[in-house]
Amino acid sequence: MPSSPTPNARATAIGLLAVVCWSAVVGLMRSIAEALGPAGGAACLFSVSALLVCLVRGLPALSRFHPVYLYGCGALFAAYEICLALAIGSAHTRAEALELGMINYLWPSLTIVVAVLARQARGNGLLWPGAALSFFGIIWITGAGQALSLSRLQDNVASNPIAYALAFAAAGLWAAYSVLTRLYGRGENGVSVFLLLTALALWIKHGISGEPSVATSLLAHPTAGLQVLVLGALVAIGYSCWNLGIQKGNMAFLAAASYFTPVLSALLAAVWLQQEPGTAFWQGVAMVTLGSLICWYATRARA
Repeated sequence: MPSSPTPNARATAIGLLAVVCWSAVVGLMRSIAEALGPAGGAACLFSVSALLVCLVRGLPALSRFHPVYLYGCGALFAAYEICLALAIGSAHTRAEALELGMINYLWPSLTIVVAVLARQARGNGLLWPGAALSFFGIIWITGAGQALSLSRLQDNVASNPIAYALAFAAAGLWAAYSVLTRLYGRGENGVSVFLLLTALALWIKHGISGEPSVATSLLAHPTAGLQVLVLGALVAIGYSCWNLGIQKGNMAFLAAASYFTPVLSALLAAVWLQQEPGTAFWQGVAMVTLGSLICWYATRARA
């Protein structure tokens, strides 16, 4: 009989589930926003996620948190989730939502760059070409394969500047959150509190945005409620699985595997949103992923 997996292998496998869970975010978040509005849909989503995480993990003792982690990282977490949700929800088309979702995946490269600049990691000469390749991939996606000219990217940004600004901001915010969490987290997990903060901020945004009430939208789009429950559960499961995998699994393997999230995310979003991205889109996704892996290897080589 085959031997049972070791605890390390089992924890690593559970950690990999987080990559699958998070890869479903872009597609489902877009369809929820179409039904409930960008702010209202996101507010429902993170309320469900916060409730589930609190039921499973409870609320942590805030007195154990370093002030920078509690206030600084909490604000960065909430800002990231809000920027990403509003960017995807504010896209003019589903195809544009896919582009904005890929811009968000600049965060792996940016995280490594910020960590090196903050002297929390050391990188070799491959770091900068890797980061450049990831950004070049975004230009390639938005430029439909005409990356030698920035005119298409400029036109896209000009047509929906807020959404694109939010997507680029999200990538930078998560990079900053990741580095500061490593510095000041002390092994604590404040995700339940951070999710509650995110939900509260989004409900306030929904209240002042002029969107139709969530109750009215749910009556008009009853399937949206099920989508909220599914994605809320996936987000909560993702954070829980990742936390277990990082603590007890093979962290190096999980870090490498996480850099393939853009590929799986793009695939799932395209299927769910019934889009058929062109060759240039998939080439750009490959560039973003390869650039992130090069950045990761550049720091691993110096470890």
